[in-house]
Amino acid sequence: MQVKELPAIQGQKRLVVVFGSGEEMTRGLADLAKTRSISGAHFTGIGALRAAMLGFFDIALREYRRFGIDEQVEVLSLIGNIALEDGQPRIHAHIVLGRFNGATLGGHLLEAHVRPTLEVVLVETPPALRRRFDPATGLALLDLSDPPR
Repeated sequence: MQVKELPAIQGQKRLVVVFGSGEEMTRGLADLAKTRSISGAHFTGIGALRAAMLGFFDIALREYRRFGIDEQVEVLSLIGNIALEDGQPRIHAHIVLGRFNGATLGGHLLEAHVRPTLEVVLVETPPALRRRFDPATGLALLDLSDPPR
């Protein structure tokens, strides 16, 4: 993974992150957030993958129904955010993948195995973002209330 910091705009730090073949994006982005003490950010990306694991949240079961793709695909759209959950950075991303015949597949991104490259632009949000468990849905949702003092 290569990382380059761009000039900040209105106090927001910007990074370009380039993943290479064989790297796993979600783990790499979480590790980068830990290393650089990023507690809130949003990101977009394009590139290609050799395999991915996606999910669709089944509200009735309160869990992700997982489905994978194990073929070369184009990343047509990758969008997500980073927020702290229990003090650790958590990646929340959605992705649309393009297959060789133009068909698409999309959902919540659980794993992304890069080949040959994935280019991500990350913009840090100065205040920390936090996730808190919501018993009604069974999900850790963004909590925008003021943090406890």
